[in-house]
Amino acid sequence: MNFKTKRDISEDFLKQFSEKIDSSSLDLDSLRKEQKHLAKKIILRDKFNIPEILAGIDLSYQESNCIVAYVALKSNTLEVLEKRAIKHKVVFPYIPTFLAYREGPPILALLEQLDTFPDILMINSHGIAHPLFCGSASHIGVLTSIPTIGIAKKLLQGMSSEIPVNVGSYYYITYSGQRVGAAFLSKKGCKPIIISPGHLITLDSCLKIVKHSLKGYKIPEPLRLAHKLAQEEKKHI
Repeated sequence: MNFKTKRDISEDFLKQFSEKIDSSSLDLDSLRKEQKHLAKKIILRDKFNIPEILAGIDLSYQESNCIVAYVALKSNTLEVLEKRAIKHKVVFPYIPTFLAYREGPPILALLEQLDTFPDILMINSHGIAHPLFCGSASHIGVLTSIPTIGIAKKLLQGMSSEIPVNVGSYYYITYSGQRVGAAFLSKKGCKPIIISPGHLITLDSCLKIVKHSLKGYKIPEPLRLAHKLAQEEKKHI
């Protein structure tokens, strides 16, 4: 069976991204301007056909290094197609709302090495549910032209009028007069997960895909398996 392979992400691009972080890591005003610029490029429309490959990316940290892990699944069966994890140096501190500058280089480096490239990529971060409408999932989506979904455990920006009480139910999250995501109850007894579109996808499609990807856990399967892989590989750092 022929699966889609990676699109090229040039070494020059990766180098430019990393050097920019090294040279301006604490110039937050400059980075905010870039986030505002990227936010204007975000497309909240479905720019994909019926997705064949769903994937998740998550990171695990230990001191100045991280493990970035990727798991790709066949969409209709949720069968695992590829697992991959790499070790990467962390050069940017953790600063809320600037996660893309910390996790972008490791994610891009891993995407360079894939055998199966995703139709939809779930990232453990926010999409447009962000103060500048450009969370890490949106940032990565714009840079790579991959349809991305942000999935997080806590609300970063915006508010929901109610809390969902039934599994599979959700309430929209609004911010600055815009619908930026949804609080989705994925498992009984757990707090809702925060779902927001990253790039090249609608919120409605995000909700459908996440719901389809659940297998009795709080987190959708591509992201759950990526998190599990990252934790396992961190033991070997």
